Amino acid sequence: MIWPLAAAVRLWLSTIRFEMPAGDLRTITLLGEPTLFILWHNRLFMTSEIFRRYRKGHPVHGLVSASKDGAWLAAYFAAAGMRVVRGSSSRMGREAASALVEVLRSGSDVGITPDGPRGPCYEMKPGAVIVARRARTRVVLAGMAFESAWRLSSWDGFYLPRPFSRARLRFEEVPAEALIDRDEAVRRLGARLNELNPDR
Repeated sequence: MIWPLAAAVRLWLSTIRFEMPAGDLRTITLLGEPTLFILWHNRLFMTSEIFRRYRKGHPVHGLVSASKDGAWLAAYFAAAGMRVVRGSSSRMGREAASALVEVLRSGSDVGITPDGPRGPCYEMKPGAVIVARRARTRVVLAGMAFESAWRLSSWDGFYLPRPFSRARLRFEEVPAEALIDRDEAVRRLGARLNELNPDR
């Protein structure tokens, strides 16, 4: 069931027209070092296609909840060609953080939704900053704005862009010095993520 679903979603996403500033394109396509991508949970639907188009051939691991619901997302990501690390702030958090650090040190990318897996929506938790500081890795914030999309009645108002619509993407690298103070980094990165991800 998962494999046909992944194929259908890939076909759906292939119809979405992506737009982004030239500088952001250089940021997302820079493959010289592993990168920690930070994005809000309700933009997750787009990730497999973004990495397929712009990080092709570069392994990426997503942090997926250790809950039963997370098992479905993990299976979908696997079918879509992404790898997963299971865990969250409430379940296996320390083990998941250590695993993500090792993934980055091995040369692969990592994606984290800092308001997942249960919210509150758009409230950044410190896990992504902790992983970035421990791994001493490149950090990129991801933004997505949709021309036309459905929103689910989930805790985060999950976005499903309509086929053949446009999505404006943003990718902004975080300076290493912005991560020195953990609490300030959490506050500033959360605020900047909101600016890069406007709700219609």
